[in-house]
Amino acid sequence: MIGLPTYSPQTLAVKLSAVGERSVRSGHPWLFSESIKKINKQGNAGDIAIIFGQRNNEVIGVGLFDPHSPIRIKMLHHEGSASIDTNFFNERIAKAYALRFELLSTNTNSYRLLFGENDGFPGFIADVYAKVLVVKLYSAIWFPFLESLIQSLVEITAVETVVLRLSRRLSELKEHSLVDGQLLFGSLASEDVVFLEHGIQFKANVIHGHKTGYFLDHRHNRKRIGELAGGKTVLDVFSYAGGFSIHALMGGAKEVTSVDISKQALEVAKENAALNSFSGIHKTVAGDAFTVLEQLKKEGTTFDLVIIDPPSFAKSQKEVPTAKKKYAQLARLGAAVTSKRGMLVLASCSSRVIASEFFSINTEALKTTSRSFKEVAQTFHDIDHPISFPEGAYLKCGYYQFTP
Repeated sequence: MIGLPTYSPQTLAVKLSAVGERSVRSGHPWLFSESIKKINKQGNAGDIAIIFGQRNNEVIGVGLFDPHSPIRIKMLHHEGSASIDTNFFNERIAKAYALRFELLSTNTNSYRLLFGENDGFPGFIADVYAKVLVVKLYSAIWFPFLESLIQSLVEITAVETVVLRLSRRLSELKEHSLVDGQLLFGSLASEDVVFLEHGIQFKANVIHGHKTGYFLDHRHNRKRIGELAGGKTVLDVFSYAGGFSIHALMGGAKEVTSVDISKQALEVAKENAALNSFSGIHKTVAGDAFTVLEQLKKEGTTFDLVIIDPPSFAKSQKEVPTAKKKYAQLARLGAAVTSKRGMLVLASCSSRVIASEFFSINTEALKTTSRSFKEVAQTFHDIDHPISFPEGAYLKCGYYQFTP
């Protein structure tokens, strides 16, 4: 392994407030700084925090200390003590891999192996693209364990290359020499790695691409769009790298229009399309989604199948009211450009707008259009994005069938 930190973590003894203790006993993975009442010494990133209960000094959990974050302790284990060692992490990795095994039999070689807190690895993402593993870190707590974790991940996945991606905040830390996009293991012929998603080819830029290079969470919805698209005209709004668009084309869509504000993203969508063979027409439109939808509405242009999958509108709690208004606006605009017997698919990745609220917003907004419709499906995370705590749930998608 190249340039990985080698320091060993120390052990901290921690006492919590009543609120913090309730959080640990409930199984939540986050402990905020204000929940810590007492700690026996100054902690460094990755130190092992032993949490003691207020009664009888019993150990109620174990976590990793993070002095750089308001979430001061990321929990690894609840209900007693545990030895945080290679065996501990290997068991977690094996359990996570087993959850994804079903996916690997579907002509798919791209998947999220570790989904942060939801798989017991707070702030740690591990995505596989064919023979390349991309590890994205959001916290320095993993530096003391990184070498052994990478070795375990390589062994279970049989990848040939490992790329390290760092969050912006982590890149700016001066306590390490690691670099975003650094190659930790193996070699890489190109930054763009071609992979399969239900038999369809895409590519991920694993060095400079957003997140780890691609968005894997909508895989099941993209497959469903492909199954619905045969012979239809399709509009893919906020298309990014063309995931929904290309599944629609491969599903036999007559014509697909990809809309995104980023011309660069649309070029990637074209390149992804070129990796596959299909008979339909692929058009791209660069522009603000709301403006493009308003123009299509004004022109009276409609599509048989419309997908609207925006980026997160609520990255903080104060943005939630505006986010809800934007979702309602997109639902109304989507309805306006969906044909008489068409289907509108509305998605959200804003965790602060919970699923029940999102689906309610869609229903109420669509009712104002005076069109008859039926909600035919609600979908959530694919199997490689399991949810183990409330804040871990963010993805939701509604399918709305219009009738004359």
